Amino acid sequence: MINFLAIGTILGLSAGLSPGPLLALVISETLQHNVRSGIKVALAPIVTDLPIILISMFILAKLANFHTIMGIVSLGGGLFLLLLGYQNWKSKGLDLEIQEVNPKSLTKGIFTNFLSPHPYLFWLGIGAPTMTNAMNDHPLAGVAFIGGFYLCLVGAKIAVAVLVSKSKPFLVGNLYRAIVRGLGVLLILLAGILFYDGLKLLQVLS
Repeated sequence: MINFLAIGTILGLSAGLSPGPLLALVISETLQHNVRSGIKVALAPIVTDLPIILISMFILAKLANFHTIMGIVSLGGGLFLLLLGYQNWKSKGLDLEIQEVNPKSLTKGIFTNFLSPHPYLFWLGIGAPTMTNAMNDHPLAGVAFIGGFYLCLVGAKIAVAVLVSKSKPFLVGNLYRAIVRGLGVLLILLAGILFYDGLKLLQVLS
C-alpha cells in the first residue's frame, strides 16, 4: 500500500507543480485578484476528474483480459510519463506575466482542466492502470493512491497560489527549478516501470 501512496504522491506533486494551462490560470487569478481566486482554480480537478476517472476505469475493465492491448496502453503511459519528465527537466521556471481576464475563477479552472488533454491521457495511460493494480492489491491501496495523488495535486497548486501572493521570486528561482527537475527524474523512473510492465504484457520480457 505504501508503494501506491508513494506513486500517487510523486505523480500528484509533479502534476501540481509542472507548468501547464491550469497552473498558469492559478498564477493569473492570484496575481489579478487574490489568493482565494487562485485556490478556487486549484480545486478544479476535484470537480472535473471524476467522470474522466470513471470512463477510464470502465474502458480499462473491458480491456483487462486483452494483454496485448493492455501492454500497448502501458507503453503509451510510459511514453507520456517520459515526455512529462523531460518537460520537467527542461523547465526554466514559471511565466508570471498575466493577461486581463474576468473573474469566476472556479468556472474558468473547470473549463481549463476539462478541455485540456492531460487529464484524459493521464487517466487512460497511467492513472487507471495504476488504480486497477492498487485495487487488486488491496482496496485501501487504491484509496492511498488516489488520495495521495489529489492531496498533492491540489495541495501543490494551492501552495503555488500562496507563494505567488507572497514570494514571486521563488517561482522563477533555482529552488523551484530544482524541485521540478527532481520530480522529472522520478517521472522518468516511473516511466521505466510502465515500459517494463508493458513489455511483460506483450511477452517481450518474461
